[in-house]
Amino acid sequence: MSLTVQNISKFYGDQKALDNVSFQIPKGQIVGFLGPNGAGKSTLMKILTTYIESDSGEAYVNDFNIKTEAKKVQQSIGYLPEHNPLYLDMYVREYLKFNADIYKVHKNRIEEVIELTGLLPESHKKIGQLSKGYRQRVGLATALLHDPQVLILDEPTTGLDPNQLADIRELIKNIGKDKTVFLSTHIMQEVEAICERVIFIKKGQIVQDQILAEILEKKNEQVISVEFDYKIEIEFIKRMPKLIRATHIHDTQWELIFPSEGDYRTAVYDFAQSQGLKTLSLQVKNKNLEKLFREITAE
Repeated sequence: MSLTVQNISKFYGDQKALDNVSFQIPKGQIVGFLGPNGAGKSTLMKILTTYIESDSGEAYVNDFNIKTEAKKVQQSIGYLPEHNPLYLDMYVREYLKFNADIYKVHKNRIEEVIELTGLLPESHKKIGQLSKGYRQRVGLATALLHDPQVLILDEPTTGLDPNQLADIRELIKNIGKDKTVFLSTHIMQEVEAICERVIFIKKGQIVQDQILAEILEKKNEQVISVEFDYKIEIEFIKRMPKLIRATHIHDTQWELIFPSEGDYRTAVYDFAQSQGLKTLSLQVKNKNLEKLFREITAE
């Protein structure tokens, strides 16, 4: 296993940031680590990268213990923290050479990571002259200098525009072909685009850990969005056969939940007709990751 986390707990004073967290990630898997602000994502990543210590439990990176073999763990991990620390007055190659000297890697590796991360067009500039997207590339290039087997990325696409987002996603996906990638993000489209598996954390506890495709394909419920021609009350909606629950979205718009078997659009239409209502719009909504995130992490 590239990453093994066993019963990790962490306190900040009286506050329990991580509560008995456990999971394993095999080599070559891209895993999204999801949860609301304050759930414990950054804390766990700092523990795995040996920046801080856990209060209890154990973790291993490439079979190296994070407490007793910290140096080997650091050599096995490439880390891009949420706030990418860069020396803005240094040139791109100068900055990468500075880090290459720390890692004691051959200078040829600098050109390799520049090419790998698409930095070549901007590599002659000072870091302070780069866009946010290219600064993130510099951070990724730095994390890759020593050719680590595990990449830990904390909010790697925060603040990027749509074009930069697409570029960085593709870059991470390519890197993940032969490395293990463990990343946190609040952008669900990003997870759906590049991750194979998702781990949800809430209040310091793992609440779901599943292959992404299985989550998206699992259809326990059918969600139908409908708009009628005038306002109606929830008691009226509840008369609809097979209805599990209904949510009033806005004015004349409703979200109706039915069992997964069959297509209930016809039933909704027929019910409306029988009650003298007109359906202005009627469609099945797929249960996407964003909706699942809200369901899992809701209070």
